[in-house]
Amino acid sequence: MSFHEIRFPAAISRGAQGGPERRTDVVVLGSGFEERNSRWAASRRSYNAGYGIATLDALHAVIAFFEERRGRFHGFRWKDHADWKSSAPGIATTALDQPIGIGDGEALTFQLKKAYGSAHAPFVREIRKPVAGTVKIAVAGAAKTLGTHFTVDTTTGLVTFLEGEAPADEAIVTAGFEFDVPVRFDTDKLDINLSGFASGAIPHIPIVEVRL
Repeated sequence: MSFHEIRFPAAISRGAQGGPERRTDVVVLGSGFEERNSRWAASRRSYNAGYGIATLDALHAVIAFFEERRGRFHGFRWKDHADWKSSAPGIATTALDQPIGIGDGEALTFQLKKAYGSAHAPFVREIRKPVAGTVKIAVAGAAKTLGTHFTVDTTTGLVTFLEGEAPADEAIVTAGFEFDVPVRFDTDKLDINLSGFASGAIPHIPIVEVRL
């Protein structure tokens, strides 16, 4: 699917409302017991960018961005200010933040990942849109150098070690990074009322995550 490697204005997305969504079917039996089925293996995030628009200039920037994306047609990057890096928001990233694989002496390519939870049923999310210049890699605790030991494809989230640099057998590969969410507009129409906007009304500008 068509995707533009450009980030939605971060100053506007900071004020947006939204987050992850799950799809769970719950059936209550005649006995009162429940049967539950999770229809999605991974969550899907959605946002309303309208909550981040405070000025007419910001509104104009969103209209321009919407037009260039052709509405729902082209995807783009979105910074989720509540969840945008391998560590907690208030903690600096390190190359030891997230395990992304175990070496076998031959494998050169590893997908960036982020784990949520640890004790009961941790969810591992594949990170497809890392931010350029932020990816840090370590093998068995030893930091590696971008360009010398590995490269990163910021359009896919794939880390590739150079020839001769494959992680040794059983060596744990870890990573630290910042990332964006791949999204698109979830509408082909922006319904904007300037008189209402001047009175404090919030325009509805839905954004939805896309699976890549």
